Amino acid sequence: MFAYSARRRAGGGVLLLSLMVWWGVAVGDAGAELQQRGEYVFRIAGCKGCHTGKEEGAAPLAGGRRLETPLGTFLSPNITPHPEHGIGRWSLGDVSRALRSGESRESIHLYPAFPYTSYAGMVDEDIQALMAYLERVPKADKPNQPHELPWYLRYRPLLYLWKLLFHDPEPFVRQAEKSAAWNRGAYLVNVLGHCGECHTPRNIFGALDRERHLGGNPGGIEGDSAPNITTHPDDGIGDWSPGEIREYVRSGLLPDGDVAGGIMAEVIEESLEYLSDEDIDAVVTYLRTVPALED
Repeated sequence: MFAYSARRRAGGGVLLLSLMVWWGVAVGDAGAELQQRGEYVFRIAGCKGCHTGKEEGAAPLAGGRRLETPLGTFLSPNITPHPEHGIGRWSLGDVSRALRSGESRESIHLYPAFPYTSYAGMVDEDIQALMAYLERVPKADKPNQPHELPWYLRYRPLLYLWKLLFHDPEPFVRQAEKSAAWNRGAYLVNVLGHCGECHTPRNIFGALDRERHLGGNPGGIEGDSAPNITTHPDDGIGDWSPGEIREYVRSGLLPDGDVAGGIMAEVIEESLEYLSDEDIDAVVTYLRTVPALED
């Protein structure tokens, strides 16, 4: 009887050990998959380009990138997991609130130079994955720098009123009558890739002119004008073939043989070239349905 009990205990121990090993592998695989998805979200959302300084040897995501706009110069913050200067103390809820409501962990209103007006549509799964990725990037001990703005824009509580007028924090809603590819493309263009933040003109208050969605913006970031990417045949990309749109998104090559320059070249290099083939096809599907607008 003693021998039986010992064998049973031994068998139970082996089973428990096997379950622990299996659980560890399963959790590890799930964590790795989440981080991999987070890196993809990070790339497509363009985080690196905006949150890394342009000076030689700048620490990735340590902030300090100067964004010249008609309203002033914004300096991007440190988003590494540094506990003091970065977002190391931020919870998933804090990150979600920043992306969707434009508020920091300390409930400070953020300027819409950080494109929460587009990121607000991000699905929970993408925010969770992005957080998992950012938690594991190298910490950078670099303090944030103040924006260089005219005096009348430095009073952040006014941003509360701005949001009431111009910000809709609702999540992305799929359109049931559209295809899966169209919905994915709309999400990539309008939310994760936030293309409208550059390619849509703004009103005198710095808010996107939704009636001119993707219709081109002569007053873009750092003085670069962003072209019309609606389906207008002359002013937009309406006469581009699906293959030409696909090639431009992937490499920046224009139908006439020229190549993208300025901010767009950076966006392609740091973000768009990482799109999967399926997602590029989805972007093409969506862009070929954007209502045509004249310049």
